[in-house]
Amino acid sequence: MRSGISVVIPVYNGSAHLRELVDRLGPVLASLSQDYELILVNDGSKDESWQAISGLVQEFSWIRGIDLLRNYGQHNSLLVGIREASCELTVTMDDDLQNPPEEMPKLIAKLREGFDVVYGDPEKGGSGLWRSLASRLTRKPMGGKVAAVLRPCEIRAFIELVKLNQAHREEILLISTDCLGAFPNKEYFKFAAQDGGEETLRFYKTMLGGNTHEMEGYPLAPACKACEHPVSENADIQIGLYGIKPGESILIKAQSEAGDEMLKQMNLPETTEPTGRQAAIDTLISQRIRFRDDMFAKTQEAVNSLDKMGAYFSNCVNCYNCRVACPVCYCKECVFVTDVFDHEPSQYLQWAARKGMIKMPTDTLFYHLTRLAHMSTACVGCGQCSNACPNDIPIMEVFRTVAQHTQQAFGYEAGKNLEEKPPLSVFFKDEFQEVVGIS
Repeated sequence: MRSGISVVIPVYNGSAHLRELVDRLGPVLASLSQDYELILVNDGSKDESWQAISGLVQEFSWIRGIDLLRNYGQHNSLLVGIREASCELTVTMDDDLQNPPEEMPKLIAKLREGFDVVYGDPEKGGSGLWRSLASRLTRKPMGGKVAAVLRPCEIRAFIELVKLNQAHREEILLISTDCLGAFPNKEYFKFAAQDGGEETLRFYKTMLGGNTHEMEGYPLAPACKACEHPVSENADIQIGLYGIKPGESILIKAQSEAGDEMLKQMNLPETTEPTGRQAAIDTLISQRIRFRDDMFAKTQEAVNSLDKMGAYFSNCVNCYNCRVACPVCYCKECVFVTDVFDHEPSQYLQWAARKGMIKMPTDTLFYHLTRLAHMSTACVGCGQCSNACPNDIPIMEVFRTVAQHTQQAFGYEAGKNLEEKPPLSVFFKDEFQEVVGIS
């Protein structure tokens, strides 16, 4: 193996960035080693990426190109490139300049200190829908500050995104209100009819009056009935409703220096927190914990075997709405929408011949199990997965049940503390001794 540097980059629809990437990467590699190579792996791109790679291979002797037959996904593309690497040091990067080539010397310097593996945390995140909207607004410096009004579960999701380098806390003022719960989407439109504003006020008065689970036959979303965090701990400004008479006043409370500074500018009259507020919150939390624990028990019984799990998700049509709606799922590329799961017709015939028949669509249970393994440490129980399901599968119940066990195992609660590192992102010497077998 040559004593140089191999850079492996999977390329998917990246033709627009390749020239700039090479122009910036070349001088960096030349400054680090006399012997280097760049391996560009075209992962079934639908644009002109392979033509661009071919042109670069002709132009630069240190560039090699690999053209995969179809889209296999980023991880598989990386493995192909790594196997072809011929130098002793291998560096992997994205093709969209999210990993600045100019930062490479820092990684190489650490490797030359004797480390086996070195990685860097990107300042930019992946693409997505909301993932959250606050994440979109704060991934890059804005040159100003934005205020976002979010429910407690949404703030906890945002906190997780900050930990995953998908958002920044500095340029956003988080405002939250005591959460009374919400209807599922379908029920809300039935309840609100033509006057959402007036019905919302009536909803608030009813919920604050003591009816915390349903209104006029319309039940709150199960995620809300099982939520033990009706008040946000991480909002800069908290709008208090519990323990306060509806229509008379509201409590506006600063919970950070940024919130305190904002309230000073508003010149609001100072007051003290109502004496009955904390008791009202504690009573509500107790009710929700009882509902939550009962939900955990019923859900665990419903999915405690593969056969039961298969029946639970039997109505899934692989629309992936739950993945899209999840505010914490931020992956730029999901393996389930790559050609890895675009099976050839002959594959279905082989499965049918072996099993006698197959259920369509395939890979449904594998998809949900993969998401459970992937998301359970970060799940905040917002319920948007269930809200987005066209077939009303109670997805939230399974994810919250599994997340409860996973997060308890790591002594972690998603979205609670900005300073607490996510599970599996740090190493603890004495963690899970019964698993690793070290005494």
